[in-house]
Order: sequence, then C-alpha cells, then structure tokens
Amino acid sequence: MKNNNIVPKNKELNVVKYEIENIKNLIYTIRGRQVMLDSDVAKLYNCETKYVNRVVKRNIERFPEEFCFQLTENEFQLLRCQFVTLKSNGRGQHRKYMPYVFTEQGIAMLSALLKSDIAVSVSIQIMKAFIEMRNFLFYNGQVFQEINTMKSKLLEHDEKFDIVFDELQNKKEGEFNQKIFFDGQIYDSYSLIIDIKKTTKNKILIIDNYIDDSILKMLAKKNKDVEAVILTSQNSNISRLDINKFNKQYPSLKIAYTNKFHDRFIIIDNKELYHCGASLKDLGKKCFAINKMNDVNFIKNVEKGIIS
Repeated sequence: MKNNNIVPKNKELNVVKYEIENIKNLIYTIRGRQVMLDSDVAKLYNCETKYVNRVVKRNIERFPEEFCFQLTENEFQLLRCQFVTLKSNGRGQHRKYMPYVFTEQGIAMLSALLKSDIAVSVSIQIMKAFIEMRNFLFYNGQVFQEINTMKSKLLEHDEKFDIVFDELQNKKEGEFNQKIFFDGQIYDSYSLIIDIKKTTKNKILIIDNYIDDSILKMLAKKNKDVEAVILTSQNSNISRLDINKFNKQYPSLKIAYTNKFHDRFIIIDNKELYHCGASLKDLGKKCFAINKMNDVNFIKNVEKGIIS
C-alpha cells in the first residue's frame, strides 16, 4: 500500500522541501506513462485543485496530451481499486469531473505558469522523483516483465483448473478415473465406494483378502436386484452366519475363498474394473488410491485368475 502522507521537511523563505520517497508514491503508470493526479500536484504546490486546473484550461495550447490528459471513468475506478489510499485519504471522492493527470513535462510547464518560489522549488523535487522512478522502472523492467508473465501463466492455469473442475462436477455419480485419499479421509473414501456400488446394475465382484463385517454395511447400499460376490481369503473376519443374515434382507450375496490375489479389486457388471490400494475395511486409515482401469483386457485377466 502506498504511503501518501505528504509532510514538508521544512518551509523557509517560500521554499518547501518534501521527502522524495513521498513524492514517488504519488506517481502512477497510466496509458504507459508516469503521471501525477491534479489533486496531488495541487497539494504539493500548496494550492487548491481547481486553481491548478484553471491554469491549465487558460493555457490549454501549452498542455498537449503528452503533458496532461483527463482520466476516463474506467481508468479512475481502476486507480481507486488499485490504491485504497485514494479512498481513505479522500482524494478524488465526490468529484464532479474526472481528474486530470500530469506527466513530467506537464509538471515543468505548470511550474513555469504558476510563477512562484514554491512552484519552482517543488517542481525541482517532483522532477527528481520522476527521474528516480524512471530509473527504478528501467533497472527493474525485466523483473516486472517476469512478474507479468507469471501472472499470465497463473491466469491460464486458473482457466484450465476451472475447465477440469467443471468437467468433474458434470460427471455422473461414481464416474472417475483416479482418486487419492489421505489418512483420516474415512468418510470420503467410504462414500466413493458406495457411489461405485450404486452404479451397479447386475453384478458386483469384490476381491479383498482381509474383509470383515463392515463390507456388509457397504453392500446394504447396493441396488436391490444386484448380485454381490466376495472373493477373499480364509483369514477374513466374516462368518457364514453374517452372510446368511444379510441374505435374508439384502439378497443375494455369495462368498468364495482364494489365495490367488494380493491386491484389491472391484468389478462392476463385468465391464468396469477398479483397483483399490487399501482393504475396504481400512478405508481412510492410511494414504491410498482408487483407480479405474479402462482396459477391458484387465477385466478378462482378472476373471482368468479367478477361474484358473
């Protein structure tokens, strides 16, 4: 934020001295030029803004656009948004007309017309501030250019992210290619598995060596006519009694035992294959991923592993 507190260092014999840094803070870049607002120039000259503008209008032929020009409403609003101090200091508020701005040459011409010791001494200080600002921009031009380039790239990335997010939001329930979950995301991972199960129309096959009765709570969310098959190891903590009780309310569920699989898989309607990096009973307890494998050959290979 710019510090626009303009306090004279001393005032003797109609000679006013300001801190150069304070003057530099009043220089803005508009239309590719370094300029100062008419109200700031008037404050430095210790006079009213209307007096400065009156001098310009009476000598308008001496102030071409390269010396002085009036801001458009859009330019002024952008300037106020960029520098909050314009509002907080009351500069430019409740003005009937858009403000004028002066370039370095315009300041020099104005000081010659005002014909006062204050105008001369202050104009010299303003010239020094313009020179320092110009040198600063020259030596740091490459840095500013790199910042602008970075801003442009960030805007491009934001647009791409918006497209990706829109596509994700427009996808149907349960439709995705890959999801990564971190430690503690129990509900999120559980909800995703439920969404996958809800998309099943005919049959769901779950391959997991270490399931327990929590799998039954998930399968209770499946569609009524969907057949569920669990392929697991003898070490699983689920009993036949649990299966029988489940089938009385949510038919039909079958369970078989094998030791041919290390990873966890979910196959939907013999068409969609999901690879799960964690056992379904451990969802959200550690970092893991769930991937949708779109190659049909993967499903065939998994089915071969079951049959052989």
